[in-house]
Amino acid sequence: MKMRKSLAHSLLISELFSQLRFPIKPIDLKKRIESLIEREYMSRDKDDANMYHYVT
Repeated sequence: MKMRKSLAHSLLISELFSQLRFPIKPIDLKKRIESLIEREYMSRDKDDANMYHYVT
């Protein structure tokens, strides 16, 4: 995420599944993404809810 600065939801999920070395449920990924948004590491695009931005 840091490299690209912006990423679509589907691409982010597929990247996570390919890079993680342990089994994870999609609902757990959703919770972690929401946690990152709450802690202001990521934000959603104002115009496109399926796009995330890395906050620097």
